[in-house]
Amino acid sequence: LPDKMHQQDNLLKKRVNLFDGISLVAGSMIGSGIFIVSADIARTVGSPGWFMVVWLITGIITVIGAVSYGELAAMMPQAGGQYVYLKKSYNPLIGFLFGWTTFLVVQCGSIAAVAVAFAKYSGVIIPWISEKNILLQLGPIGINSTMVVAIIMIIFLTWLNTRGIVTGKTVQNFFTSTKVIALLGFVLIGIIASKSLGINEINKEALWDASKIGSDGQAIPLKGFGIIAAVGTALVGSLFASDAWYNVTYISEEVINPRRNIPLSLLFGTLIVTFIYLLTNYIYIKVLPLTGSPEGTDVISRGIQFATDDRVATSAMYVILGDYASLIMALFIIVSTFGCNQALILAGPRVYYAMARDKLFFRKAGELNRFGVPGFALVVQGIWSVLLCLSGTYNDLLDFVIFAVLIFFMLTILSIFILRVKRPDIPRPYKAFGYPLVPALYILTTVFIMIILLIYKPRYTFAGLIIVLAGIPVFYLWRRYSRKNDN
Repeated sequence: LPDKMHQQDNLLKKRVNLFDGISLVAGSMIGSGIFIVSADIARTVGSPGWFMVVWLITGIITVIGAVSYGELAAMMPQAGGQYVYLKKSYNPLIGFLFGWTTFLVVQCGSIAAVAVAFAKYSGVIIPWISEKNILLQLGPIGINSTMVVAIIMIIFLTWLNTRGIVTGKTVQNFFTSTKVIALLGFVLIGIIASKSLGINEINKEALWDASKIGSDGQAIPLKGFGIIAAVGTALVGSLFASDAWYNVTYISEEVINPRRNIPLSLLFGTLIVTFIYLLTNYIYIKVLPLTGSPEGTDVISRGIQFATDDRVATSAMYVILGDYASLIMALFIIVSTFGCNQALILAGPRVYYAMARDKLFFRKAGELNRFGVPGFALVVQGIWSVLLCLSGTYNDLLDFVIFAVLIFFMLTILSIFILRVKRPDIPRPYKAFGYPLVPALYILTTVFIMIILLIYKPRYTFAGLIIVLAGIPVFYLWRRYSRKNDN
């Protein structure tokens, strides 16, 4: 009996319901991207029509990905989610490479980037928080007050999540609800305000006149395949702004009735965010001209393309509400980034926990603390995220791994086909929507985007591949070390 009780104590607690799951999906997706990346997309495609097409394609890809993952989530409702799917569909090496990239760059890099965005926007309200305010010089690294605030945020949320899944999900639900309501409020105010602005006529005139901004800041018209290539490269920003929806699969063992609730969380969470993102970008082109000039002296003449520091949402809010715009948008983004990091910090350690149980990560990361969560895995994630914050390399790393992330997406969707052949006997309470056509369309679209990135952004793609491939010797060394310890 004592053994049985000990086993029960060592199990993850099922405390996450459908609302919590949807909240985690939406909360992971909505960070600072939606407020910023539209400027780069506008510079890449140069027309309101193609601008909205980029966001529409992103939404379709995201929802298809989510409903396809639903089949795998319902088949294998285990902690670690995508890591488990890849390991079981292919082999432990592929699973490890996903986990390695997730820990080294994707999860911890995102946590660092979101924490710094939180700190930067906090600086709008508290001027002491500034990258120019150097508090300590450690050799080549100058520790500024922005870094300090970002690190405090990571430490606080890491501690909060060591207190149990109920504490984590309660905070998550509050912040996700707040930012969804705030974004819908922004859309509503934008619709009302846009009627008297007349910007719509400017954007209508150039609705499908695609162009890209050259290195000299001048617009270069795009035709034929040039437009397709521009849309492909523009998707990098919008896909990143819509990323992390799969985080809910990491906490599968903590979800009540996971075979039903995870597929539904993925579907409803991605649909809600896609709808909000499309509406938000529609408001951008209702209140701001898409094209502009870098020398523009006001928000209208700079347009979406050259919004100051790419802060498109702040420019749009300025048109609607005037001088209070910066303050209001800063509060928006503070809430949004806090909720986003809460989701990322909560979910990520379940991947390392699953890897540790397979003896492919620090053994202690496979243990639960007295609150029933992988406390050590949370701490390790926190430490690495803080180090990435201090290094300032997280944005470069995230740019580098978008190609790798797409490879893992493609392999995960492909595993639906593989498992239908290899393991037709496994119960499938939920089946991928539109199989085989819809998942196949996802794979083809992902491959196409990767080819475009290889041609037009080779610096990013090859660096990302090197990061992933560096995990191969680590995998064999770790396995050898684990076997040695077991003997």
